[in-house]
Amino acid sequence: MQFAKFVVTRIIAYVLVIWIGITVVFFVPRFMPSDPVESMLGRIMSQGAYMDADQVEAMRSTLTQAFGLEGTLASQYFGFLHRTFVTRDFGPSLSMFPMPVNELIGQALPWTLALLLTSTIIAWIVGNAIGLLAGYKSRWISSRTLEIIAIFVYPIPYYITALILIILFIHINPIFPLFFSVRGDAWSWQFISSAIFNSVLPALSIVIVGFGWWVLSMKALSSSISEEDFVYFAKLKGAGEGRIMTAYVLRNAILPQVTVLALQIGAIFNGALITEILFSYPGLGTMTYSAVLQADYNLLMGTITISIIAVATSTLVIDLLYPFFDPRIRQR
Repeated sequence: MQFAKFVVTRIIAYVLVIWIGITVVFFVPRFMPSDPVESMLGRIMSQGAYMDADQVEAMRSTLTQAFGLEGTLASQYFGFLHRTFVTRDFGPSLSMFPMPVNELIGQALPWTLALLLTSTIIAWIVGNAIGLLAGYKSRWISSRTLEIIAIFVYPIPYYITALILIILFIHINPIFPLFFSVRGDAWSWQFISSAIFNSVLPALSIVIVGFGWWVLSMKALSSSISEEDFVYFAKLKGAGEGRIMTAYVLRNAILPQVTVLALQIGAIFNGALITEILFSYPGLGTMTYSAVLQADYNLLMGTITISIIAVATSTLVIDLLYPFFDPRIRQR
């Protein structure tokens, strides 16, 4: 019964987070001083297209309807919710009119998910493994060395790490290209290999920062748990070092790490978006930055909405997986 309550509570929180986030996404652009319809009309007129007053008015009406700006603010809001959750249509892009926003997001989202999931999983697994060794084998010189490295890289922001990698491996030692580019047909070996090669530095910048945090937090947890009575009792029973470290220390230390991962997924996602901009990576971060520069409200609302849903969904999945790590929740 308690487990069912746990699941329902998490799902309700998930729905509320998405609703609040999307509501903010809807209202913020509408309080900005610029008008997307007038901006689009000005862009068309600046290209030398001649239109009389009736044609301008007809174009203004068409653009107002296309951008979902007709009617009262309330009707626009409910129309936006309907397009987001029912028809899943964010309308045309202003900067790349008339290309649909859905098509642009569909091109960028897989790149962001590939970068974020790969780098987050690598940082979490490697960081926790090294942190476990550093905490349980704290007297090892290698453990102390890795801890010092983690202390050094942990406070560095994502964008500083990215800039350091750009300077070292693009300008000083030009091993990697400055601009992201892939070769070959989609999903061919040449395409996949070039995509992986171009993604090394963006992924590495995310892994390095996450690595520092996971090492330090796991080291603190495993050091504390190693001093518990049940660990000493296991040693007295003759349990091997490997079993004690995994079945006793890791099993108890990993629970808070799963919780922290759920809490930090938003910050990790934001860091990935900033990293994309610096490396010209073709994901949601670069697309959002382009939408802000060009006042493309439909594209901006689409990318931010998808980002909110992606972060909230990732957090929900981690929350629902938590009972598999902590049997006490399943047995309640």
